[in-house]
Amino acid sequence: MSYVFSSKWGTTGSGVGQLNFPMDIAVDSSGNVYVVDSGNNRIQKFRNDGSFIRSWGVEGSGNGEFKFPARVAVDSSGNVYVTDPSNYRIQKFRNDGSFIRSWGGFGPGDGQFYAPNGVALDSSGNVYVVDQKKHNVQKFDGGGTFIRAWGSGGSNPGQFRSPTGVAVDSSGNVYVTDSNNDRIQKFRNDGTYIRSWGVFGPGDGQFYSPTGVAVDSSGNVFVADTSNNRIQKFDSGGTFITKGGSYGSADGQFRFPAAVAIKPANVSIQEERVFVADSENDRIQVFKPKIVVNPL
Repeated sequence: MSYVFSSKWGTTGSGVGQLNFPMDIAVDSSGNVYVVDSGNNRIQKFRNDGSFIRSWGVEGSGNGEFKFPARVAVDSSGNVYVTDPSNYRIQKFRNDGSFIRSWGGFGPGDGQFYAPNGVALDSSGNVYVVDQKKHNVQKFDGGGTFIRAWGSGGSNPGQFRSPTGVAVDSSGNVYVTDSNNDRIQKFRNDGTYIRSWGVFGPGDGQFYSPTGVAVDSSGNVFVADTSNNRIQKFDSGGTFITKGGSYGSADGQFRFPAAVAIKPANVSIQEERVFVADSENDRIQVFKPKIVVNPL
């Protein structure tokens, strides 16, 4: 199944609904969309049609403040988790933006960070954080208590070079964008290596600095193939399915697409939707499945 452009929102700026290098995007169970408006040091919340709901955050180091926030995830209760790399921490909020807690701190120890980037939740509410400079994944409970970590610098299975994105499927398998190794790695939720796919290049199933990753309800894996300015879709075993996008500013084109998120079909949206953070175009683009009608 391929996808076609559906809608977009966002223009360059710091006003309500405007964006400055959006780095990530997440969708909650009600279809609300949370955007990491990195250059404006804030989170913006929208309905899935792009209408603005609220925002929170300013530049700083206090609770609810950010220094170029990187990634966002939402749990089943609607709590919002944001990676705040330059403050070496994770911040957790209610879905109205009220601060709950933070954890982390600079350092090499368990639960500490050098550059926390990607963040994802599993069905039990555990939090997975990719550290771009530690070259590892850390797993926490929803309150920030450290559980385990895996990974080190390198190119062997289970090693990373500047990992940036992470996603968890319904079975608890963990997918990581191993950006400078131009591949996706798949693990069990205890860190056991399963498989990887991808090499450097512009072909189908190849990557050039992939950053964001998302998994739909069927286990299909969507990858923001950032420097190739496209999105690629795979099955859970890494087999290529389809792709879309090219460099530019027209509808369906991208300039540094940093993240992808999936909204499953439900009562309010009959079809699946794919949301892309089109970072250098300062906008969000939305795609829907292309309907193919067979001739009689």
